[in-house]
Amino acid sequence: MNLSMLRKGVLGVAGVAFAAGVVAGPVAAATVESPAQAATPVAVAVQGDNPDTGRLMPHGVRGEQSRIPLDAEQTGNVKAIIAATKKAGMDERAAVVAIATSLQESKLENLGHLGDRNDHDSQGLFQQRPSSGWGTVEQITDPEYSTTAFLKGLKQVDGWQDMPLTKAAQTVQVSAYPDHYAQWETQAADLVAEHWTS
Repeated sequence: MNLSMLRKGVLGVAGVAFAAGVVAGPVAAATVESPAQAATPVAVAVQGDNPDTGRLMPHGVRGEQSRIPLDAEQTGNVKAIIAATKKAGMDERAAVVAIATSLQESKLENLGHLGDRNDHDSQGLFQQRPSSGWGTVEQITDPEYSTTAFLKGLKQVDGWQDMPLTKAAQTVQVSAYPDHYAQWETQAADLVAEHWTS
C-alpha cells in the first residue's frame, strides 16, 4: 500500500469518526474541501535549530496566502501561543495550526467583547465563546488558557496531524468560513520558525 492510499484511508476513517459524532468537546464535523484547494508546496526559510519546512507545513499550503505586519502585542501573543503549545507537550505543527487559527479569528489580537460587531459572545485570540463551554470571559481572554483550550480541542481530532491545516482548525473552531484558515499557513509557519527556539 503506498503512502497516498494510506493517507486517504486514515482521512476516510477520521471522516467517518467525525460524522458518527465520536469526537467529544468543542469539536464538530470536518468540512470537505474542493479540488480547487489542492495543496501547493511553499518553501519556508529556517535557520539553525529552528523547525524545518517538513515539520511546519507537511501538506504544503492551500490557496493564496495572506500576511499582515505584527506589532509588539501580536508578537507577544505568538510567543504565548508557542509557550502554551510546548507546555501542552505538542509539537511545532500544532503551534502552526494554533497561530494560523488565531490569525484568522483575531489577527493575533486578544479581543474583548466588541459590542454590536461581536460574533455572539466570541472573545480572545481564538474568538472562543463562554456560552459554548470554552471557559469564562476572563479565561478565554488569557492567551495561555485560550491556547490550551484550543489545543485540547485539537488533540481530540483524531488524525489532525495528517489533515490540511484548514480542516484541522475548522474541526475545532466550527467557523462559518471553514476555508479561511488556509490563507494564514505560510505566515504561521514563518512565525513558528522564527520564535520556536527564542
